[in-house]
Amino acid sequence: MRQVPHIKIVLRYVPHIACTRLKNRRLFFNLSSERHAMRPTTKDLAKAAGVSLATVDRVLNKRPGVRQKTVEAVNEAINKIGFVRNLSAANLAKSRQYRFRFLLPRRGDLFISELRDRISEANTGFSAEGMDIAHQEISQVDPHLITKALLKISPEEVDGVALMAPESPQVRDAAARLQEKGVHVVHLISGQQNLSVMDFVGIDNHAAGATAARLIGRFVCGHHGKVMVISETMNARDSLERRRGFDQILTRDYPNLWALPSLETHGDEARAHEIISNAFANNSDIVAAYVMSSEARMPLNAVSQKSDPNTLTIIAHELTDRTRKALVTGELDAVIAQNPGHLVRSSVRLLRARCDKREIMKSQEQIRIEILLQENLLPLQ
Repeated sequence: MRQVPHIKIVLRYVPHIACTRLKNRRLFFNLSSERHAMRPTTKDLAKAAGVSLATVDRVLNKRPGVRQKTVEAVNEAINKIGFVRNLSAANLAKSRQYRFRFLLPRRGDLFISELRDRISEANTGFSAEGMDIAHQEISQVDPHLITKALLKISPEEVDGVALMAPESPQVRDAAARLQEKGVHVVHLISGQQNLSVMDFVGIDNHAAGATAARLIGRFVCGHHGKVMVISETMNARDSLERRRGFDQILTRDYPNLWALPSLETHGDEARAHEIISNAFANNSDIVAAYVMSSEARMPLNAVSQKSDPNTLTIIAHELTDRTRKALVTGELDAVIAQNPGHLVRSSVRLLRARCDKREIMKSQEQIRIEILLQENLLPLQ
């Protein structure tokens, strides 16, 4: 019987080659996809286009001095090898700094304070990505002062602005001129999706108002009466849209309820107490109240002084210390909220995408309407 010779097989590591199986004393190898799985680099792009790295850099950064034929060759090579530019690495190499400013109402209350905290938090979180994020206070109601603040902003100092201000022709035109100068603008909260050529960050305000009407209509349980509607100002687009959505649902589906004209507090506590007191004095059949503005502290305090809140159905916007307490005690029936941290982060991402001329992930930037009740209110951490 013939003896089969002993065969010693030594496998050595060969870069980019992986042994897959041994069969009939024959080794089968697969060329590894390690090299090809790596994202093509600018060196690969230069080689594919037959140009230098310097030329690739000029084309990618849209700098002058490159022939159109060369630009086309680089773009063809981009499509051919599937090159995707690593903007983070490029910005890091160039020490790119993004300078974003949030323009917030000067007389803001609890919700604005929450936004300021989230802006500070974002500045810390995004600092490693070369972002300088801060806020600036502007007039709350005077469109001329808001316009003046916008016109002072220079593209040499600021790359993008998130603007929270009532919409007016003066403010709209000033924001448009700011964009023409190269400063990107995002409307924050006080705006509306699909109605502006500029980006908008916030909930769908028409839907939010309609949601408030639905909640009040359900909670009132068929009782007849009037609904008091309170806002900081009806010059703000968010309040206008919320009121339209509110009226649409209330008049269509709840004929037992009648919405009173909007009351404007203008952020003044004494005025809030006066106009809400007069509303109760002139309307003995108020069964519900809807606080449309993001700052609910003053209206809620005024309502609690002139009526027993537990006998009314009350809906307000935004989760603050005051609305949280009101939910816990039963003073409020529900809060329609939008996450302030998401608002700030989404604004930053949108502004950065505009600076980088990148497509926007709309699904990521969609701000959800949250309905908070006493039963689903998360405890404070």
